[in-house]
Amino acid sequence: MNTLADAAAPAAVGASLRVRGLTVGYGGAPVLAGLDLALAPGEIVALLGANGAGKTTLLRALAGLVPATGSVRLDDAEIAGLRTEQRARRAFALVPDGQSVVAELTVDENLRLGALWRHRGAARERAVAEVYDLFEPLARRRGSAGHQLSGGERQMLALGRALVAEPALLALDEPSLGLAPLVVAHLMSVLQDAARRRGVTVLLAEQNVTGALSIADRGVVLDLGRIVADAPAAALAADTSLRHAYLGF
Repeated sequence: MNTLADAAAPAAVGASLRVRGLTVGYGGAPVLAGLDLALAPGEIVALLGANGAGKTTLLRALAGLVPATGSVRLDDAEIAGLRTEQRARRAFALVPDGQSVVAELTVDENLRLGALWRHRGAARERAVAEVYDLFEPLARRRGSAGHQLSGGERQMLALGRALVAEPALLALDEPSLGLAPLVVAHLMSVLQDAARRRGVTVLLAEQNVTGALSIADRGVVLDLGRIVADAPAAALAADTSLRHAYLGF
């Protein structure tokens, strides 16, 4: 019998996220030290900071991939005690650094794997078809294995696989890393559309500060596991002293 935590949530348009006192440590000083963060439904928040600031650790903690203490609430539900797959069933999706596609599976098989917990039958076919509409290169390569794709195509597939699950909250770790500017622009456009048209809440960890802030409502800057700035995206982009101090440009 399914427990409440295991039950699949209905297709969601956007969830609020409220994090309180999140702490993660690997044996020495904590990587995240009592971090507080809130996202509104349908909001795009750019998570910024230098390498080692704690961005990846935060996303992994939210997904249940690393041990953490503190509270993580998705809408009104506490998910901090849930396993990673249980969080996914509550419509939390993570696209990790490394373009998480299954190399041995085809493009089509990867997408259908993403829809496994959220769709059956005609609904699954519609979800997959929508991804092919968003990413035409994937439609042309639907029978190709993941390892045969270019870096840009693999990132499209990783994002597409997350989108077919109809997440309420979508977290991404460095999706633009190593990609051509045109591919990056298209990925950013798709993320903006997911938030604006579908209402998906987006937490975007990025080294590409300009690209992330161009689509974000808000920017949050991490330094050594603590939030040192939280402001509207336009204000962060214009704050020269903060950019020099924490973002390196």
